Amino acid sequence: MEERNFSQETNENLQVSVLSVKDWLITLVITAIPIVGLIFLFLWAFGSDTHPNKANWAKAALLFYAILIAINIFFFILFMGSIAALVANG
Repeated sequence: MEERNFSQETNENLQVSVLSVKDWLITLVITAIPIVGLIFLFLWAFGSDTHPNKANWAKAALLFYAILIAINIFFFILFMGSIAALVANG
C-alpha cells in the first residue's frame, strides 16, 4: 500500500508538519474564551509565525463570524422595521 505524506509544501518548498490533536484541542479551547478567542483568531490569521493550517482555519473562522454577524444585523433590522410598522399603524 502506498504511504502518504500529509505535509504541505509552501511557496518556498518547505515541508510543514501536521498539527496534532493536542494542538487543535488547545486551539479550540482558546477560541472558546469570548474576547481572548477573537484576539487570538486575528493573531493566528494574520501573524507571520503561525502554522499555515492554523492560519487558514483562523481566516475561515473570521470570515464565518463576519457572515453570521451580517445575517444577524439583517434580521435585526427586519425585525425592528416590523415592530416600528406595527407601532405606527396602531
